[in-house]
Amino acid sequence: MLPDAYLARIAYDGPRAPSAEVLRALQERHLLSVPFENLDIHWKRPIVVDTERFLHKIVHERRGGFCYELNGAFAWLLRELGFDVQYLSGRVPTADGGLGPPFDHMALLVTIEGVRWLADVGFGDFALHPLNLDGDNGAFEIVKGDEWEVRRNGETEYRFTLEPHELHEFAPMCDYQQYDPRSHFTKRRICSIATPVGRVSLTDAKLIVTRHGVRTETPVAAEEWERVLRETFGIAPC
Repeated sequence: MLPDAYLARIAYDGPRAPSAEVLRALQERHLLSVPFENLDIHWKRPIVVDTERFLHKIVHERRGGFCYELNGAFAWLLRELGFDVQYLSGRVPTADGGLGPPFDHMALLVTIEGVRWLADVGFGDFALHPLNLDGDNGAFEIVKGDEWEVRRNGETEYRFTLEPHELHEFAPMCDYQQYDPRSHFTKRRICSIATPVGRVSLTDAKLIVTRHGVRTETPVAAEEWERVLRETFGIAPC
């Protein structure tokens, strides 16, 4: 696959030379175009840690995915455009106040002219633009340590290390996330995407729309769910 098809998928037609500005624009366009969703888990379609499968699903099937798929595919695009990209392992807070295991989340480290950026298109409601590991990021704070931490308005989003990893290292946790009943991904369906003014999310029972900070929730009956998914996200159940 050439990057042209991927760039068309995210409606990006700007400059391609590696720069902080291009990375910022690419992440924004990705988050506005490709949903975070776990539907294959509930449709019993295996998610395999394989770049070609990620690309086929996101670009050709015009679907979304969860972190391994979304950041795995985005890493491919960035490398094709000449960016220096590494896979990072993250750990997400759990309901009991702990943290998930290593490889619980995949994020990306992108280095541009010596400046390190945390790029992430696979965490759902997250930063619209890459985070500078050594600079100011507004509501998002990067806390350094043996494990680095991303906080938003003081609340932990996830922890990560700067150790680079290979894609296959994420496979066992990808299997856990989609098959183990303890995984929150197996407990409910979600399809969610950023919009220029907020976010739209479809859960098992409701459609949630946030516009300029105002949140509205609309119940969705079981018999209407597939129609709402199709009309809101352009995704038809397989």
